[in-house]
Amino acid sequence: MSLDTVSRYAAPEDWRAYSGTLIRRVIAFCVDYVLIAILIVPAAVVLFLLGIPTLGLAWYLFPGLGLIVAALYFGFSIGGASQASPGMRMMGVMLVRVDGRKIDFVTAMVHLILFWVLNSVLTPLILLAGLFTDRSRLIHDLLVGTAAIRTL
Repeated sequence: MSLDTVSRYAAPEDWRAYSGTLIRRVIAFCVDYVLIAILIVPAAVVLFLLGIPTLGLAWYLFPGLGLIVAALYFGFSIGGASQASPGMRMMGVMLVRVDGRKIDFVTAMVHLILFWVLNSVLTPLILLAGLFTDRSRLIHDLLVGTAAIRTL
């Protein structure tokens, strides 16, 4: 990995890179879940059609279809070249790793799963943690070693 690649994905030391990221992340979350809701419709059609040749076996995936679509959506977008979901790109936010490496698909999935698990247990504390931590990092960011930075 070259030096400029590491610096592109590394968390900057300048505090201005983290200014206003919490509200941007909340809005990006809302945008992303509207897009996921839209993507569930064609995924349901594909799953229905896939159930015909599998004699209904694929239809067992319907209860978890929203989770599957969301996981693939975030895994490929945050784990992709832009290191941000479409909602995050719209709001000018990018997820970076503190150690400077690029976020891969597995790291993006672990980040999302930790968000879901922690959100089901500690709902208000997820966002409150960002007010008191360095770089406005949320609890799942701390556990995975990521930080959200501004790109705009």
